[in-house]
This record gives sequence, C-alpha cells and structure tokens, in this order.
Amino acid sequence: MPARDYDIRDDRFAKLIHMNAGPEVLWTGGRWTEGPAYFAAGRYLIWSDIPNNRLMRWDEMNGAVSVFEQPSENQNGHTTDLQGRLVACEHRGRCVSRYEHDGTKTILADSFAGKRLNSPNDVVVKSDGAIWFTDPSYGIDSDYEGDASPMEQDGRHVYRIDPDGSLTRVIDDMKQPNGLAFSPDESILYVADTGKTHFPDCEPVIRAYKVSSDGRSASEGVDFVTCDNGLFDGFRIDTDGNIWSSAGDGIHCFSSDGTLLGKILIDEVVSNVCFGGPKRNRLFICSTTSLRSVYVNARGC
Repeated sequence: MPARDYDIRDDRFAKLIHMNAGPEVLWTGGRWTEGPAYFAAGRYLIWSDIPNNRLMRWDEMNGAVSVFEQPSENQNGHTTDLQGRLVACEHRGRCVSRYEHDGTKTILADSFAGKRLNSPNDVVVKSDGAIWFTDPSYGIDSDYEGDASPMEQDGRHVYRIDPDGSLTRVIDDMKQPNGLAFSPDESILYVADTGKTHFPDCEPVIRAYKVSSDGRSASEGVDFVTCDNGLFDGFRIDTDGNIWSSAGDGIHCFSSDGTLLGKILIDEVVSNVCFGGPKRNRLFICSTTSLRSVYVNARGC
C-alpha cells in the first residue's frame, strides 16, 4: 500500500507526496543503474547501467524500454544543457562529453593541469551555460565500472567548464565528491561526499557551498545534512529548495533549512534521481537494478 512507501517525519512532507500514489517499477534488469536525465521534447528518459556498459531509454508515451547506446564508456551521471543536448560523465573515457544535435560527440574536458581526470561522476549545468561536475575515483578503482587505472590527479575534486571551454577546479576539500545540484537561485551549490567508501572516518554528508556573486567560484563548504542510512549519492532540488536525495533505504527529502521532512522507502539502494514529465512533478529513481518513478507534489528546478 502507498502509505507503507512513506516515512513522514515532518508535516511539510505530507503536503509533498500523494498518499494514494506510491513508487512504481518501470523496468528492471540492471546491475547498477545511475544518471537519469529527462528529455521533455521527446518525452523519454535516459539512464546508465554502468557495469553493463550501456545507456537505456524509457519512452513515456508507451513505456517501451530499449538500449540507447552500447558500449557507452561506462557512463555515470547525465544532464541536459541549455540547448537540450545530453551531457555525460564517462568513467572509461575519464571525461565529460556532450552529444551534439547531429549525433556526434564532443569531449568537453578530460584533463586538468596536464593530467587525466579520475572518472567524472555527476554533472549539472548552471544558467550561464557553465558545466559543473564531480571527479571521484570510482571509475578507475576497479574494472567493474570502468578501467582500473592509477590516479593522476592529487585527489578527488569538483570542476567547472566555462562556455569557452576553459576548465577550473572549484572545490578541493572533499574525499569523494559525488552528486551535486544548485539551489533554485543558484546561490548555493550542494555536493554529496561519499568518501566513506574509501575513508572510514568520512561522514556521509551533503555539503553546502556559497556561490560567488559572479557565479564562477564557491566558498569553503559546510556540512549541511548527514545520511542516517547508507550514503547520499545523486540528488535533485525542487522549485521550493527542497532536496530529494538518494540513500540506502530510498529517497530522503530535506527542506532548505536542513530538516529531514521524510523518506520515500525503496527496497533497493537508490543511486540517483531526476524530475521529469510534462509538469516536472514525476520523480524518476535509479535503484540498483531498476528504474522506478513516483508522482510528488513538487516540481523540479
């Protein structure tokens, strides 16, 4: 029953969900699903099945699922840019790439200071066209989600690609930066740290960074919220500033003041989410082996 799908911690969460509309399974058969991105013009969703080295496509009009691309360079996170093009984080390619309207692919960034990136993980596009992405080491740690390779960078960081193609390191105080998203007014950048996978004393947190007035840099971060089940991975923010984050037991919803409002309970570890649908009120969920969705009373940014 839908009521069992929700853990309400704050009355505000009851207004953000529909008690008669629980999560539904749209597809299953993956090994580690990730990186959902919704294309409004075509009314379809793209997501990664990283270990199987393929991108999948779900058609909103008829529910059909097909392989969008294989091999796919073990892509992880995705987003769309201001022109509706797919921007991808490639583990095996160790780069951020973009699919052009004619079907060709452009490498946007694959090295910093003359050394190869680790394995870009998640990505967001700012309103000025700049692309911000995280670069942890998961894609080079083993052959399961990429190619086992030595790290060339001095750590795992967050970068910005300007519209002119220049690459800048913007955050260097994290252990394993992962999911990221801007607040609705883009004054704050939130970044999840999944460093506990490699550093046992690293707390599973989402950190908040104030963005400079020119939108090109971020201040020293502060821990914003801590995960009480598993790790935060990918997340999205709605138009009211609420954070909808993946976690070990489902999706955790936090208000902009950091209060845990409630959870959408899922019986698999959730890796990432995105908003979609004509009204952007459908939350698509990548959870280990499956793709799911749930309608909420909120709209994604």
